[in-house]
Amino acid sequence: MRRVLTLLLAAVAAIAFAPTAPAHAATDVPVVFVHGYTGSASNWTTAQAIFRAGGYSSSRLFAYEYNSYGNNITNAQGLSTFVANVKRQTGASQVDIVNHSMGGLVSLWYIKQLGGAPSVRRLASLAGANHGTTSAGSCLAFTTCQQMYPGSSFINTLSAGDETPGPTVYRTWYSPCDGIILPYTSTALSGATNTYVACETHLGYLTDTSILTQVRSYLTA
Repeated sequence: MRRVLTLLLAAVAAIAFAPTAPAHAATDVPVVFVHGYTGSASNWTTAQAIFRAGGYSSSRLFAYEYNSYGNNITNAQGLSTFVANVKRQTGASQVDIVNHSMGGLVSLWYIKQLGGAPSVRRLASLAGANHGTTSAGSCLAFTTCQQMYPGSSFINTLSAGDETPGPTVYRTWYSPCDGIILPYTSTALSGATNTYVACETHLGYLTDTSILTQVRSYLTA
């Protein structure tokens, strides 16, 4: 009897102290964060903390930086190179992309015009300027703002045909309290899961732990 009890206790201990499996295999997919106009990698400090708290390793979280005052076609080409380097560094076949504001345009041009769809498993667009914004009228001295203005050839190219091409899964978050993406419905994409947020400011998405947790859950579902 004593031997049986010993074996049972050993089995229970083995189960109790066995290494815990990752919350979901999706945490193995690297995440590339793409900032908005005048932004930088530092915009994603809160997001990365939320993702690490949910099981992501820091070695799977990457932030792409680009020239906000240059050209979004060039910025998308840079994103293409950046994603290729992330895949090479991590050994992953795909990445997930989380973007904000003008980062939506950079991401979509990469996916739709540069053949990036096979490399992007899921895309999350937070207040993306996906159909442009009239607020870009305040900075038309820069090519990026000209491209971001509704009705530009850049916007018309992105909006033509399938707005959510390829095997990539798309989701957006948009709010009437945005104040920068005008009209606020510009963010929504045909073919995506478009998430209405009752009231969130444009920059608030970057520090709203509730929304960022939703984004993390979407990527790990």
